[in-house]
Amino acid sequence: MSPIPRLDADAVLWSVPPSEREGRPVLVLLHGYGSEEHDLFALVPHLPSEYVVAAVRAPLAPPFPTPGWSWFPIEGLRGRDPEGTTAAAEAFLEWLDGAVDAPTVGLLGFSQGAVVALQALRLRPQRFAFAVVLAGYVDAAALPGDAELAERRPPVFWGRGSHDEVIPADRVAHTVQWLPAHVDLSGRVYEGLAHSVSQQELDDVRVFLDKRRDP
Repeated sequence: MSPIPRLDADAVLWSVPPSEREGRPVLVLLHGYGSEEHDLFALVPHLPSEYVVAAVRAPLAPPFPTPGWSWFPIEGLRGRDPEGTTAAAEAFLEWLDGAVDAPTVGLLGFSQGAVVALQALRLRPQRFAFAVVLAGYVDAAALPGDAELAERRPPVFWGRGSHDEVIPADRVAHTVQWLPAHVDLSGRVYEGLAHSVSQQELDDVRVFLDKRRDP
């Protein structure tokens, strides 16, 4: 597998300037495959204003003609390499360590970005206060940080649609078993929702985030 490049710090979208970030909780948004940083940044009006929001751009360009960016290569629905997932999370953590110094750091990822968010949480359980996982799954390969994660049990919201045909059923089944054993899990299956985010889901995410604004 080719190395995952560093994230482009100049491509990060921030909800407030540096002068307004000190002492405030930070929520980092990780977009999905074939998307870009502006996609999830459009959610900012729906999120609690107390958070400083940073939307990052994935470092890889997917194969033509797919637009946007990706966190790790995908070849077919089942072509997801655990090494690629971990390398993408490590590249994200490298950016985070250099860019974010906050009392509380949370993650919100969609699809492939949700996978990377969970992988980063597993690699560095002490770094994050919580995670929001939308239309994603947890990678099946074990990681050294899993035991510490199970001890810390950070809050995780997992939302997914009942009609999501993008995430393979075996990945969903594994995640259903794995998450409750490692995190303080909340979430919902949204009836009729495909591989997307609904207003009802955003309302639930807002409630989850409201409860975790303070360190």
